[in-house]
Amino acid sequence: MAEMIQLAAADGHRFDAWHVMPEGTPRGGLVLVMEIFGVNAHIRELADAFAAAGYEVLAPAMYDRAERGVDLGYTAETVVTGRALRDQIGWDAPMGDIAASAAWLAPRGKVGVVGYCYGGSIAWLSACRVPGIAAAVGYYGTAVIQFMGEQPKCPTLLHFGDKDASIPVLEVEKLKAIHPAVEVHRYDADHGFRSDRRANFDAAASRLADGRTLGFFARHLA
Repeated sequence: MAEMIQLAAADGHRFDAWHVMPEGTPRGGLVLVMEIFGVNAHIRELADAFAAAGYEVLAPAMYDRAERGVDLGYTAETVVTGRALRDQIGWDAPMGDIAASAAWLAPRGKVGVVGYCYGGSIAWLSACRVPGIAAAVGYYGTAVIQFMGEQPKCPTLLHFGDKDASIPVLEVEKLKAIHPAVEVHRYDADHGFRSDRRANFDAAASRLADGRTLGFFARHLA
């Protein structure tokens, strides 16, 4: 079952969230955080995939704080649009949306966060700032480097591509040195390698990363 529901953050902000239930009893809950392109078809398909793996999934519409109903494709123009919306809402207010999403899922089990691109950075910050998160996974979150001085408070897994010019390998290695408890994996791939909508899609890296992600959540959300 999949549907759009509405939640409220502690500051009173109301936002949409795409909700997908698995068959049977959920193995846990996942807050799935979008790329800069909104809760689009790719994010909804990822929600379906995690639900097929047994998780109850919420994909909050993070940009509702600036503009509702954002659902972008993948072009140079939409990259500019997405980045502008990201910058408009900043990094602090979205933590309220993650907290509200996690709290909504929590009565039915442990809750993890997984995010891609922009969502990868949000996943990192959620691990550091949002109480009650049991595990977090981030795919190529550029701002993870910006916030590498913060400390995750739950088990955290990060995926990066060595060809990603926005996240230099030297910075990834610095992150690993600062946070030896964080599980960090590098791939011979570029930014956005998990999205089959993007030119940088890498099927082999995606399969490997997804296997690691599911194994990680199986360990920490059980």
